[in-house]
Amino acid sequence: MNSDTIAAVATPPGRGGVGIVRVSGPRALEVARALTGELPPPRHARYGPVRDRQGRVVDRGITLYFPAPHSYTGEDVVEFQIHGGPVLLDLLLAEILALGVRQAEPGEFTRRAFLNDKLDLAQAEAVADLIHASTEAAARAAGNTLSGGLSQAVQQQVAALVELRCYVEGAIDFADEEIDFLADDQLAQRLQRLIQGIEALRRRAQQGAVLNEGLRVVILGRPNAGKSSLLNRLSGRETAIVTAIPGTTRDLVREQVQLGGIPLQVLDTAGLRASDDPVEQEGIRRAWASLAEADHCLLVVDDAQGPGEEEREVAARLPDGVSLTVVANKIDLSGNPPGPFQSPLGKGVRLSAKTGEGMSFLEERLMRLAGIETLDEGCFLARRRHLRALEEAAEALERAGELLTQGAGELVAEELRIAQSALGRITGEVDHEDLLDEIFSRFCIGK
Repeated sequence: MNSDTIAAVATPPGRGGVGIVRVSGPRALEVARALTGELPPPRHARYGPVRDRQGRVVDRGITLYFPAPHSYTGEDVVEFQIHGGPVLLDLLLAEILALGVRQAEPGEFTRRAFLNDKLDLAQAEAVADLIHASTEAAARAAGNTLSGGLSQAVQQQVAALVELRCYVEGAIDFADEEIDFLADDQLAQRLQRLIQGIEALRRRAQQGAVLNEGLRVVILGRPNAGKSSLLNRLSGRETAIVTAIPGTTRDLVREQVQLGGIPLQVLDTAGLRASDDPVEQEGIRRAWASLAEADHCLLVVDDAQGPGEEEREVAARLPDGVSLTVVANKIDLSGNPPGPFQSPLGKGVRLSAKTGEGMSFLEERLMRLAGIETLDEGCFLARRRHLRALEEAAEALERAGELLTQGAGELVAEELRIAQSALGRITGEVDHEDLLDEIFSRFCIGK
């Protein structure tokens, strides 16, 4: 338990019908009595005046008391619900701080909930994800994560991993026996099942990460290929300027697009061509640099012309992990039918960004790339740090499998320990202070 008491306004900035000031810590009851004169029974609302140190009424509202450990933070918590005027809320908070209470840092209430075992780290992150969810699907998935969906899936793999570690380390202890326990086929089979389980969890987490953070899509191509028209068609509004003059787009144009409940972070870029204009040159440089942040590249070409040197260079310079779709645009001029096709540079879609014909094929392609064609009720939200941890665990298990065939028991045990440590970082069983600082610093104050 923390020795200090913290307080903050728990409702968003601005005016509203109701505003909440939350207090958590060992002095929460003292604060409540000082401001209201009495305390309601636990988890019962009491309506009455809230007064300042001079006894003047600040406002009338509801006081709620949640005793430890049955509260959000696991500590004594008091909430004051008054009218949601910024001046009133600031005045009430100032009175609370004057009683020796400290202003809460961003995410500090949730951090205390984590430290007091009310939430694990994945659930704590889901609180922020639920608040910032940009689609209904993301909100539902964040709710599943907050309820323990991701944590339970991870714990199942951890339990199997612990059993495997016990067996391997036991075999090391009895290395002098005539029976070679490490050569047992069941051990290899159990390790393979664990690898398969981690891989299945990785696929689900990949879906959850896309649902949470969006699929990062970069649009590249030559000038006048129709990149800005494609962005406007995806977003459903005139986001980018479209003219017949080449080089209209000189900087990066970002747009958040919702596609079947999936957020897409779409980036329109400057047309790729040789140019003496220093402004356009900088735009082209930024276009190439944008690939480093992308999950997918939409390479737009004129359907009548097909890929050229610039497009082949894009395909050659794609970073590992960035997939490609060739968008053969302007079929309203070429006369070709819409739909998927196989380009020399990879899978493609023929469409007209001007008329919208064939856009459904591109949308289906993006949904498949996101790994979410249909969202089930059990989908959970994940973050890219979760994906990195699962990837590290999978790599350690693969190394363990190779070492097992060599009979290197001690090394197998070490790789299993590394895998368990990686999984533990997802739920916070293995935590680092700098990781916690990074995660909770992104929360809003009051949560």
